[in-house]
Amino acid sequence: MTPDLRQLRYFVAVAEESSFTRAATRLMITQQSLSQQIKTLERILGARLFDRDSRGTSLTDTGALFLPEARAVLDRADEAVAVVQGAVRGEIGELRLAFLATTANHLLPPVVRIAREHLPRLRLTTEETTIGPLVEGLFDGRYDLAFTRPPQVPGLAARTVATEQVCVVLPQGHPLADRTELTLPALANERWVMTPRSSWEPWHQKFDESFRAAGFTPHVVARDASVQGLLGLVAAGVGITRLGWSAHNLRRTGVVFIPLAGESMPTEMVWRRGNTSPALRRIVDVVTDLAATTDLTATG
Repeated sequence: MTPDLRQLRYFVAVAEESSFTRAATRLMITQQSLSQQIKTLERILGARLFDRDSRGTSLTDTGALFLPEARAVLDRADEAVAVVQGAVRGEIGELRLAFLATTANHLLPPVVRIAREHLPRLRLTTEETTIGPLVEGLFDGRYDLAFTRPPQVPGLAARTVATEQVCVVLPQGHPLADRTELTLPALANERWVMTPRSSWEPWHQKFDESFRAAGFTPHVVARDASVQGLLGLVAAGVGITRLGWSAHNLRRTGVVFIPLAGESMPTEMVWRRGNTSPALRRIVDVVTDLAATTDLTATG
């Protein structure tokens, strides 16, 4: 038979007070109940823990040896309770974060920084990826939370954390490179470089709609799956492309970003509906508060 935590707490109280009367008062129980519990503990252990005489109550040699062990068990139990309570509050646990490659440069640093500041006991793993694996990872549990352009698929919950200007990216020296703003119809005769349609069909359907609304079908002369690749193609004079303003941090030379009138691009914090992780709820709230006071497209 093993002593329970209550009996250990009673034993430590008597040892620290050197008095059953004072220990009972501290524990808010009757002295008779306390004496019975200590007798039960001594019977379980097969050893006398206290000497009682006219001068008071003192530990036996065995009791003195048992005291630090009992305290250690109680401390460890308190630690275990604290871990569970912290997990329930979302302060302890592990979260796997995914960042769309186009958002990682400016979003990963502030998100991780604020999480470490407000949730220091939360373990975070981060991964930069493309939209297909990102969405798949949210559904199969590989990722708990992702930062991405809107995926345009059902089954995911989302909060917008940033909205940025959409720009047309031109090579330096382009005849329109000195404009302060452009419209999409003004670019109908340009050559375009874009991501492959296979990279994420829902996005390309949105692109198609915007080009149709502008009255033309773009002449796509090259494709590249990465933003860096698209910027390189533009800098080489192969064609023009359309990106969020934050992408200007990825290439400082050879290209010019011109705002497209009336066009903006949201970045969302996305997670699978039905994910009940307390840690997920906490970090969503923390990042939401950060986004309300900080331009996350300008950080990094």
